[in-house]
Amino acid sequence: MPRKRQEEPEKDNGERWLLTYSDLITLLMVFFVVLYSMSQIDANKFKAVAESLNAALGGGGPTAQIDVGQSPSGPSIFETGNPQSNTQNPGTNKEIDKSVNAQNAGQGTQPGQGNSDAENMTIEGIKSKLDKFAADNGIQTQLVSSVEERGLVISIQETLLFESGSADVTPRAREILDKINTVLASAPNYIKVEGHTDNLPISTTRFPSNWELSVLRATNVLHIMAAPGTISPDRLSAAGYGEFRPLTSNDTDAGRARNRRVDLVILRSKYDSTEPGSPAASSSNSAQSSTTK
Repeated sequence: MPRKRQEEPEKDNGERWLLTYSDLITLLMVFFVVLYSMSQIDANKFKAVAESLNAALGGGGPTAQIDVGQSPSGPSIFETGNPQSNTQNPGTNKEIDKSVNAQNAGQGTQPGQGNSDAENMTIEGIKSKLDKFAADNGIQTQLVSSVEERGLVISIQETLLFESGSADVTPRAREILDKINTVLASAPNYIKVEGHTDNLPISTTRFPSNWELSVLRATNVLHIMAAPGTISPDRLSAAGYGEFRPLTSNDTDAGRARNRRVDLVILRSKYDSTEPGSPAASSSNSAQSSTTK
């Protein structure tokens, strides 16, 4: 009786991965060939490729279609939406651009409006002029300007404006404020005048607390800035914070001296909507009213 031939075990083929690798390389080559073909300025070829891809992806419906956006340099798959929207009425876009440009030009005369880059240049220009003025007059430690998120902050120390415990602006301080006014008058931004004190208590007939002292100091500075022929009053506002917004600790004489100040804040135009009566605030209120109706 013949013996059955023993089947040899199948050897493990360690080169099977080459099949998968070669398929992957082939697919990548096809993919880059398609990309290269789409990069060529040939509308007919691109349209054919797009139709083939739509069919291959199994779509065929409106949601699965690839939009073929047209551009001056040829088709682009990066433009979405209706490809005919830009070609049906070529004069419409020009009219819209003219309307937007005219609107922006008209808003340039309103307080706080304008290009942010131009506004930054204006703020830096004002700061440069004030720093030079302070250095030329030896008051750079009493008149300090800094650019913050809300705008340009000009801090004027108490010793440059008032006598101790008083809210009356000194004659020399009036001259300094007049010089500052000539620089600020060119900017259309809103300006806040903020009064600050240290934490030493005050209790007089005129000033029962530091609140009254800080408010009256800010108001008196505002009156000088709003004098006829200077800054328009509708751009100005005054506030008093007493001792509650210090720049530094009140534990030392030097710290208390820094905290006794009046800040002139030239607000950036993006904060116009927070100013009552401003065009931006009126537009925002109108939009909210129409939404709630």
